[in-house]
Amino acid sequence: QVQLVESGRGLVQAGGSLRLSCVASGSIFSINDMGWYRQAPGKQRELVATITRRDSTNYADSVKGRFTISRDNAKNTVYLQMNSLKPEDTAVYYCNADVIVDTRTGLTGMDHWGRGTLVNVSS
Repeated sequence: QVQLVESGRGLVQAGGSLRLSCVASGSIFSINDMGWYRQAPGKQRELVATITRRDSTNYADSVKGRFTISRDNAKNTVYLQMNSLKPEDTAVYYCNADVIVDTRTGLTGMDHWGRGTLVNVSS
């Protein structure tokens, strides 16, 4: 079994910063892409940022220049540094990872999600 656990939830004022972390644990052979998504009240879940195992990154236009995604492969951890936060960044942030596990039939990849962590930015 594989679990993703996010941490770093908080209430911050507009213009402030917050750092989210997500640790993957369990029977992990390796992890391909990792990423952060968010869902604001009444809206669909949207991509925030992704990062490949070789640190190639992709960002939503709305967070470019303000958010930075990074990862530590040795710790199976992905981070999201959020600066210059805006009220519209308020959402539940979800960690996502494409995890490879070693099963009896060979290596198998599966998409995994964390339970989410709330980020609330006040104006």
